[in-house]
Amino acid sequence: MKISTKGRYGLTIMMELGTRMGEGPTSLKSIAEKHQLSEHYLEQLVAPLRNAGLVKSIRGAYGGYILSKNPEEVTAGEVIRVLEGPISPVDFTEEDDPAKRDLWIRIRDSIAEVLDSTTLANLIYFKDEGKQDNYMFYI
Repeated sequence: MKISTKGRYGLTIMMELGTRMGEGPTSLKSIAEKHQLSEHYLEQLVAPLRNAGLVKSIRGAYGGYILSKNPEEVTAGEVIRVLEGPISPVDFTEEDDPAKRDLWIRIRDSIAEVLDSTTLANLIYFKDEGKQDNYMFYI
């Protein structure tokens, strides 16, 4: 499964709103400028987030968007599902082989578990503690 720019930029929007929680509405223009993204594209992404109740829009000269809930209460899984649709590596109805079907289900469930156990707060306050998954090989 590959997460498109919709999911990635959607998480960016949500993280920025979470970072600025309590400071009033945040404009998409400021997020677009900070991350060098298209404001028009962000406008397309924020509409489904608003319709899903994850963000609220504030009208007016100093308007913008705010999170509907605290960053600790919103998961990456919620955001990805709103913008990308269901989490599934393959269409299970096409798979006849029970062994492969079980594999796809376990992959789907593993991805969902990671996304659903990661909150916006986890992403906002992430500290890279130097965990290295890269291996060094010497010849």
